Amino acid sequence: MPLESAPLLQNRLEVHDRKQFEIKLEYQPSGADDETRYLVEMFLFLPASLNIDAETYPRADFYADIHNYVRFTTPVMGLDELLGSAGSPLLRLEAWLKTGMGTEVELIYQAKLLCCIFRGALRRFAKLVDARCEPADTAKLGEVEWAELQRQVLCSQEAVAKVLERFRTWTKEISNLRLQEKTRASLRLVDEYMSLTVEQYFRKAAVDMDSLPRSGVYIEPRKALMAAVIREETYRKENQLRSVLSPTGDNEEYMHRIGFLKKFCMNILFLSARRKQKRQGWEEVLFAIAAGLAMAFATAVAIWAQARFTQVSLNFFIIAVLGYMVKDRIKEGLRRIFSKFASMHLHDRMAEIIEPVTKRSLGTLEERVDYGRAVKVPEEVAAMRCLDDFITVSQGELSETVIRYQKEIVLDAELLPRTGRGLSGVTDIIRFNVERFLRDMDDPELALEYVDLEDFSVGRVKGAKSYQVDVAFRFTTDEADQEKVSVQMVRLVLDRNGIKRMLRLGSRPDMPPRPEPYRTAA
Repeated sequence: MPLESAPLLQNRLEVHDRKQFEIKLEYQPSGADDETRYLVEMFLFLPASLNIDAETYPRADFYADIHNYVRFTTPVMGLDELLGSAGSPLLRLEAWLKTGMGTEVELIYQAKLLCCIFRGALRRFAKLVDARCEPADTAKLGEVEWAELQRQVLCSQEAVAKVLERFRTWTKEISNLRLQEKTRASLRLVDEYMSLTVEQYFRKAAVDMDSLPRSGVYIEPRKALMAAVIREETYRKENQLRSVLSPTGDNEEYMHRIGFLKKFCMNILFLSARRKQKRQGWEEVLFAIAAGLAMAFATAVAIWAQARFTQVSLNFFIIAVLGYMVKDRIKEGLRRIFSKFASMHLHDRMAEIIEPVTKRSLGTLEERVDYGRAVKVPEEVAAMRCLDDFITVSQGELSETVIRYQKEIVLDAELLPRTGRGLSGVTDIIRFNVERFLRDMDDPELALEYVDLEDFSVGRVKGAKSYQVDVAFRFTTDEADQEKVSVQMVRLVLDRNGIKRMLRLGSRPDMPPRPEPYRTAA
C-alpha cells in the first residue's frame, strides 16, 4: 500500500520489561500541507497510596524516567525490490563499484541502509508467518492457504540467499580497492548483522510454525528456514565471528554483539534533538518585570516619605525599612505568580529535530508536565475510565494523583526525505520507567488465614498485593486544517517487583476534537 494512504499517526503500546512500558509512534505526513502538527498527551492516574505528587515526584525526576528516541521510519521494500528496484541500496552499491561514484562515507551509509531495509522485510515476513500459524487459524488452513504460505516461505528464503550472496560478492570485489580500515570494519559488521538478522527472524518463523503438523508437506518450509539458519551460523563460524549461539553457555558475548550491531547499523536513521532555552528566556523576562514592579513600589514609598519627613528622622527610617520589606515580599510573590503562569502556558523543554547527515532542522519538539489541579482531563478519557464501580466512585470520592505529559511535534514536510513510496515518516519511541511508583508499595505476597470447611482446620493461603495505574493516551493530528483525535487507554497492574501485566481497556479512533475538557482532576 502506498505511504500516501497511510494514517498520519500510528501507535503501538507494549510492556518493554518489568520496570518500563513503551509506546511507539509513527508520524507519517501526507505532504498535503507544509507543516504537520502532532500532539501526544499521556495521562497517569495514580492511587494516593503511592505517594506521588509534584513535591515527591518533581518535573526533573519525571523527565529522568522518560527515554526518548526519534528516528526516520525504516523505508519499506520487499526482498524482491531489494534485488531489482532502482531505489535499492544494493543496486546503488553495485553501480558505484562499476562507475567509481560515491565516497567511503556514502558506501557505509548505503550498506547500513540496506541492512535496515533487509531487517524490516524479514520482520514483516516473520509477522506474516506468525499471523498465519496462530493455533486458532491452523485448523482452518486449507490446501490453497497452505500452498500460499509454503510459496511465501520458500520464495523469501531464496530471495534472502540472493541478497546475501550479492552483497558478499560486492564486499569481496570492493576489498581490492584502497579503503580505510574503518570502512572495511564497518562493512564486515554490516555483513555480520545481516547474517544474525536472518537467524533471528527465520528461527522465530520456524518456532511459530510449531502448531502445524510435523510430517508430510508441512515439514518442508521449516527445513528450508532452519537450513538457512544453519548456513548463516556456519558462515559466521568460518569467519571466526563470536556471534554464535551456544546451547550450554550463557551467550553473553552473543547478546552483546547483537545489541551493538543493531545500534551500529540503525544509527543512520536516528535524529538528534538540539535543546533550546526558550522557556528560560521568557521566565527571566517575567522575573525582571516582577523585580521592576517591586522596585517601583519601594521607590514610590521612599519619595513619599522624603516629601513628608526629613531624611534624618526616625519616621523616615521606619517607613523606608517597611517599604523595603514590602518590596521584597512583592517581588517574591510576583515571581511565584509569573512562575505559575509560565508553567501553565510555556513548555518545560523545547528542541529542534536535526537530521544528522545534513544538519537540517526537520521540525520542533516541545514537552511539558502538569500535576494535580492543573491537569484538565478530557471528557472522552474520563468516560472511558468508567468501566466498573471502583473507578466510577473514585472520581471525586477518593483522592488520586493525575499527571499529564504532553509532547507536541511539528514536522516540516518539505524537508523530509522522499522515497519511491512518498515522504519518509518519523518514528518516535517513548519509554517510561515506573520504578519510582514502586517505592511505597507493600510486599507483593501476603499470607491470608483460611479455614477448611470439612475439618475446620486453620491454614494459610497466599494473597498477591497489586496496584492498578490507568494510563490514557490522547493523540491529535493537525494537517491542512483537518484535525483528528483518537484515545487509547491501558491499565498497568503493578507490584513492588514491577509491571505484572498490561490490560487494554479500549480505544476510540478519529473522534471529533474537543478543545475544552469538562472537569479538573483533584
